[in-house]
Amino acid sequence: MLNDKKIIAALIKGDEKILAFVIRKYSGLLWKIAASILINAASAQEVEECVADVFIHLWQHPEKYNPDQGKISSWLAVLTRSKAIDRYRRITKIRELPIEEIAADSLGYMEWETVDEKKEKLLSCIGELDEKEKDVIIRRYYYEQKPAEIATALDIPKKQVENRLYRVKRKLRRLMEA
Repeated sequence: MLNDKKIIAALIKGDEKILAFVIRKYSGLLWKIAASILINAASAQEVEECVADVFIHLWQHPEKYNPDQGKISSWLAVLTRSKAIDRYRRITKIRELPIEEIAADSLGYMEWETVDEKKEKLLSCIGELDEKEKDVIIRRYYYEQKPAEIATALDIPKKQVENRLYRVKRKLRRLMEA
């Protein structure tokens, strides 16, 4: 019989059959948790992606589970709740504020004749950035990812993300003032 320690040991070794077993066993529970948080803000696809993110995290980082601190089902439930809350915040924030307003607010106050003029100028300036610069600014101010999350997603050091954000904001400020 498989206990939580054996499951994690197998996942650490990369056993895909055990991952499939875990997905079958816990997907219903995790779906209910994610859906209860995302029900009013997201589609079924968002719930599905949230649950998939949990299983991806388990597959990539099985060593983060400590069987001495509780059951794997409890750990997965807490992880699902956390990811669903993060997703809910991103979804509701995206609906409330477009990227132009988020990024413009981060660049500081500037006087403009109209809000539309400001948005148009900012979008134009963002369009002048290279792909790496656009990626980091969109991840930070549109998806509200923290520098550590961006670093993980881009597989670069957190300090490099922070430096890139600093340089890109300075560049955008110069472009906006020009």
